[in-house]
Amino acid sequence: MVGLYWEEWEIGKSFQTAARTVTETDIVNFAGISGDYNPLHINEEYCKTTQFGTRIAHGPLVYSIAAGLLFQLHLYDDTLIAFLGFESLKFTKPVKIGDTIYAKVVVTELTETSKQDRGVMKRQLNVINQHGDIVQDAIQAFLMKRKPV
Repeated sequence: MVGLYWEEWEIGKSFQTAARTVTETDIVNFAGISGDYNPLHINEEYCKTTQFGTRIAHGPLVYSIAAGLLFQLHLYDDTLIAFLGFESLKFTKPVKIGDTIYAKVVVTELTETSKQDRGVMKRQLNVINQHGDIVQDAIQAFLMKRKPV
């Protein structure tokens, strides 16, 4: 299966993923992998004294889950050259154990490059919870293959 080439992305077009519930295991595993043992993620008793009232997921974990959900749409299979980075990334609401999230992207910009075999695609990414709240908001840029001539 081949994903979308640069020419096949359309400004304004949106894509939505399936949803996934964030678990305690996700948070514990991410803390172990990343080394981020901030008490906001791993200490329930401490978190009872915070504005959140319970443990919250790491922001990068939530993004990683969203990236995985987006990958499952197969939009980039063999057409993605590189993720160029974030123009912005905001963590707008906490994600707690048991929250269910999904991702929605909207293409915002398509730019040709000096090389004929590639172009840049920018998109707005929103990660949304089960209440319809945006928990992450980002602008991302990707270097995409163009259709072979």
